[in-house]
Amino acid sequence: MKEGYSGILEIVEAVAEEYGLDCSQLLKKLEEMDVSEQEATQQSLLYALNNIAIDVPDWTFAAARFYLDQLYREAAENRGYNHQIKYGDFYSLITKLTEMNIYSPALLNAYSKQEIEELANVIAPERDRLFTYIGLFLFADRYLARDYGRSLYELPQERFMVIAMTLMMKEGKAKRLELVKEAYWAMSNLYMTVATPTLSNAGKNYGQLSSCFIDTVEDSLDGIYLNNWDIARLSKDGGGIGIYFGKVRALGSDIKGFKGMSSGVVPWIRLINDTAVSVDQLGQRQGAIAIYLDIFHKDIMNGFLDLKTNNGDERRKAHDIFTGVAIPDLFMEKLMETDENGRSIGEWHTFCPHQVKQLMGWRDQEGRPLGLEDFYDERDRRLFTEKYYEAANNPLLPRKTYRAMDIMARIMVAQLETGTPYMFYRDEVNRQNPNKHLSGEGRTSVYCSNLCTEIAQNMSPTTIVNEYMNEDGDMVIVRRPGDFVVCNLSSVNLSKAVPLEILDRLIPIQVRMLDNAIDLNTIPVGQAQLTNKKFRAVGLGTFGWHHLLAIRGIHWESGEAVDYADKLYEDIAYHTIYASMELAKEKGYYSKFPGSEWETGKYFERRNYSSKRWSELKEEVRKNGIRNGWLMAVAPNSSTAKIGGSTDGIDPLYSVEYAEEKKNFKFKVTAPDLNHITYSFYRRARHELDQAWSIRQNAKRQRHIDQSISFNLYVRHDIKAKDLLNLHMEAWKQGLKTTYYVRSTSQEEIQECEACHS
Repeated sequence: MKEGYSGILEIVEAVAEEYGLDCSQLLKKLEEMDVSEQEATQQSLLYALNNIAIDVPDWTFAAARFYLDQLYREAAENRGYNHQIKYGDFYSLITKLTEMNIYSPALLNAYSKQEIEELANVIAPERDRLFTYIGLFLFADRYLARDYGRSLYELPQERFMVIAMTLMMKEGKAKRLELVKEAYWAMSNLYMTVATPTLSNAGKNYGQLSSCFIDTVEDSLDGIYLNNWDIARLSKDGGGIGIYFGKVRALGSDIKGFKGMSSGVVPWIRLINDTAVSVDQLGQRQGAIAIYLDIFHKDIMNGFLDLKTNNGDERRKAHDIFTGVAIPDLFMEKLMETDENGRSIGEWHTFCPHQVKQLMGWRDQEGRPLGLEDFYDERDRRLFTEKYYEAANNPLLPRKTYRAMDIMARIMVAQLETGTPYMFYRDEVNRQNPNKHLSGEGRTSVYCSNLCTEIAQNMSPTTIVNEYMNEDGDMVIVRRPGDFVVCNLSSVNLSKAVPLEILDRLIPIQVRMLDNAIDLNTIPVGQAQLTNKKFRAVGLGTFGWHHLLAIRGIHWESGEAVDYADKLYEDIAYHTIYASMELAKEKGYYSKFPGSEWETGKYFERRNYSSKRWSELKEEVRKNGIRNGWLMAVAPNSSTAKIGGSTDGIDPLYSVEYAEEKKNFKFKVTAPDLNHITYSFYRRARHELDQAWSIRQNAKRQRHIDQSISFNLYVRHDIKAKDLLNLHMEAWKQGLKTTYYVRSTSQEEIQECEACHS
């Protein structure tokens, strides 16, 4: 090794001592090299990566340490300071990146130099050592601020501090710095993560902070094209999109009285597919869009379920979007109808929503026509079922009738090939919705979920009410805004926060961060911005469930895991609702709180929350209100879980040791906190686990989550149809609101929405 370069040798010796690694071969190799220290660091990094294995998993921390040295050097060179001090002047960084138009001027406008210097003293470089290699690589590659030539300026702890400063920017000055420090504490210790758009864009001069958007398409040419325009504007800033197409007329329906003229939903979905491909997300990836259709829509078996499969007419395919099916209880009940030989005989009718509105005469209080999609079943009054049979008994209403099991078989075939469609159990979602008071008894408020199936909020289409020329000669289109769903996500790192028993400190700062993102956001679609502030919906979630089970010594396939899910998520719900109530006392409740199930107490009664602490909280919420109309949603958390050094979302680990591969990397990864004790709790790969246990866990978890959960089913490619059917039936019976992908062992890697990782 070249004389005078001792820094890398010191790092190698330090990691050898800290992690008990045998670095003798690496040290010998370095001493024999005649290379620069930068090259020696790179060789050390490669050596560490090649040595990661289940018997020596801590080489990942050694690799992270070597990579950190590279990041420190690069940032120091670009910013003009000695890399040995690791972190340069924070105020100078903010000034420099603001001048370069990377950071927003808002940071310097909001905080004085003295305040920034005080916050700089809080930055803790030693917390960089908490990262695994893959976590640090993802963080540096995707989220740290760089110039337009991709040169690195920002370091990990600075990114956390900038996010904290951004999210607390509008807090009162008397307590603002303390709140910034608290948010920094939560993020820098990896106790939590913010959503990918926030992680990437906070403090910067571009992009927005929200993860998910859901729109309802009106049944008109204007509605379809304006939806496409709105979706394009959101997609370019990195949002994951869900679209409900259940109101659009089916193939063969009439247009302006001309029979058989409608081309159905498939051509319009192909148009959305082209938008997803054409309008990429900040040049990093193509748009991510899911489209949902009701299982009673006439086009469900006329192309929709085959949109992503490889068989059939390519002119009716949309391979780049994702699909979801909205399913009422009645359909699942039809699957259970059998003859004396046990053969499924339940019939299912599908209708064109336009024809239903024409012929059934159902109307709301304002006289607007209603369709089947506008009703749902409560436990005590099954309004959707009543309307469905009214439609089925109308001899003038066209329909296509199938054996219910044939539709379900088509769904399962598509799932095993493509992973989709997602399942959205519409009755359960609407039954549990705390804001159903805005639609009326038995009237649907939530038609579908988002791209990752964890969001469930009130929806309605935006409509054009007028078009005219103003006095300046400009053409003006007047649109009546519907409820265009927005969600802001953040997640607790269970594996770090729960063992330290800090949920009561952590969750309040998370809820405040999420709530503040609503006021800071600049969403390019006006009706989305309005809905965001109207309901102030947030989605606090979790990741690291399997990691937590392993360090707690709890097997996945056990009643203990099911009971623990129930207890833990009840605690998380309590702290989250309490935090939002406290914010309401300070800042006011969301605009539609009066009349909601939060105010009436039905939210708590539905979940049998009757203990002393819950009774007291119920009364506090009734008296003070709640800041956010929806509070909890468990997102997939893949990328950000890796940054946090834990396991994805609520998923079981892929394997004890595996290769993590994306477009620009392939790394060996081992289970977190892997040792001779935790090994047995990770040992069974996710596709080997009995999915019934996963469903039971999720059912307990779902009871406490006011929105939904990104819940995957992992199955073997040769699973029998009846076994997959039984899993879906069990998920529905257990009260799950949604299921995400069906991931079989034969599928190639499924591309997920990065936006919902939080």
